[in-house]
Amino acid sequence: MPDVTREVQFDTVHGPSLVAQATVSSATLTLGVEEEFLLADPRTGRVAPAAREIRERAAGPGADRLVFELTQFQLESNTAVHTSLRDLHGDLLEMRRAAACAAASAGLALLACGTALDGNEGVPPLSSCPRYQTMLREFGAIMDGQGVCGCHVHVGIADREEAVRVSNHLRPWLPVLQALAANSPISDGRDTGYASWRALMMGRWPSAEPPPFFRSVEHYESLVAGMLAGGTILDRKMIYWLVRPSDHVPTLEIRAADVCPTVGETVLLAGLVRGLAETALRDVRAGVPAPEVEDTLLRAAYWRAARDGVDGEALDLLGAGVSIGRVPAWRLVDRLLEYVRPVLEENGDWTPLTDQLERVRRSGSGAARQRAAYARRGRLCDVVELLMAQTAASCWA
Repeated sequence: MPDVTREVQFDTVHGPSLVAQATVSSATLTLGVEEEFLLADPRTGRVAPAAREIRERAAGPGADRLVFELTQFQLESNTAVHTSLRDLHGDLLEMRRAAACAAASAGLALLACGTALDGNEGVPPLSSCPRYQTMLREFGAIMDGQGVCGCHVHVGIADREEAVRVSNHLRPWLPVLQALAANSPISDGRDTGYASWRALMMGRWPSAEPPPFFRSVEHYESLVAGMLAGGTILDRKMIYWLVRPSDHVPTLEIRAADVCPTVGETVLLAGLVRGLAETALRDVRAGVPAPEVEDTLLRAAYWRAARDGVDGEALDLLGAGVSIGRVPAWRLVDRLLEYVRPVLEENGDWTPLTDQLERVRRSGSGAARQRAAYARRGRLCDVVELLMAQTAASCWA
């Protein structure tokens, strides 16, 4: 049984220092986060279909907000609504703690990882939800190997017209968010060559792509109606665009990222997403037009982000001049920071988020750390140990 209470230090795990400096202004948009996790054998990393048992074992603060996902070897956590990064951080910690302790009590590990390390051949063991069986019948082999884990950030924008216009402004930044959060290079027992293999796996679904440029909320609804009529989605829950207005809560949901290895990195992602959304909302209200990036180029940039992550190159969609070219991915992260800096400073988020970002620069992304662990001996057990330690350290840092 893994010892989930041991202390493990990583440069990227500095929860207390991140949250201690976070303050909030009265104008700050609300935040909520969904994190998806794998349940696995702590020795091999092989996924274990034990979600129901772990959910029943979970106790303490946060346990009531652990829910089932697509497969029986996944759990999802849902935070409350927050305005403070400090409170969001604490909420995420509580839920990871509850899930990790419950998994450990059953001899399993909770892994914050985007893909199953040792593979997941064929149709995975699905959660007991009739909807998932319908998806299997309708979409067939797309379901093979599914069970990937992302991190979804909800930002409170209740007006749907404003939400779709903010979505237009966020489109060019989706590849940057994906690159920064890439955390799934290992799958089927090998290095896939991608920093985010999860992005490729999700991309098999017909609606899982960067969103179109919406002319209005009526245009958005007409496209959704067309997808429903064509059967590319069975219901509105299957709108897998990387940004979408939520249909069950008054938010804009950003779905571009892998699940982050540590809570500190999850808060970093959420804080940057909120900064982008708030900056974009101000532009919308000021009448600033959104850049109309071509769909083909946006998909190309997202593929490059999935391949290289933040440690490689990126396609520059918003650079000076007329030509599109590759630049170091970190250059676009820096550009994102400058774009949202006024909002982050106003909300008191600038210092804690940039401090956390510097830790990621020093230690490498989640994908880079997984690859380094695997490269030492070519053994999955080393990656499993890393992921267990990171997830555990996130809970008790």
